[in-house]
Amino acid sequence: MQTAWSEFAEKRKAYTAEYQLLNQAFNKNDDTIIVSLYAIQETIFNNIKSDLTTYLREKLQNFAITVTGKVVEGETKKMLYTNREKLEHLMEKNPVLKEMKERLGLDTDF
Repeated sequence: MQTAWSEFAEKRKAYTAEYQLLNQAFNKNDDTIIVSLYAIQETIFNNIKSDLTTYLREKLQNFAITVTGKVVEGETKKMLYTNREKLEHLMEKNPVLKEMKERLGLDTDF
């Protein structure tokens, strides 16, 4: 199964986005293959899904194989824009900064 998947990925090497998607890990439950996708990859996956399914079915001589995609939520990271947000973030990581700020009477709004 992994060999057939890799062969299909190599055929799509010219298409970088598809190749990256096909090199991600996938889960296999009986005859169902589940690919974890980010929302942005869903369209790419839907475009190659039928070709991939057909290739795997023919290569493995198993016409019960189905390939599905499951959209997973990516870890969102809060962007720090203001000086106050940056300092608060750094103080969470290193509490000594809070003590220094208080001792030196520093102001984040300059």
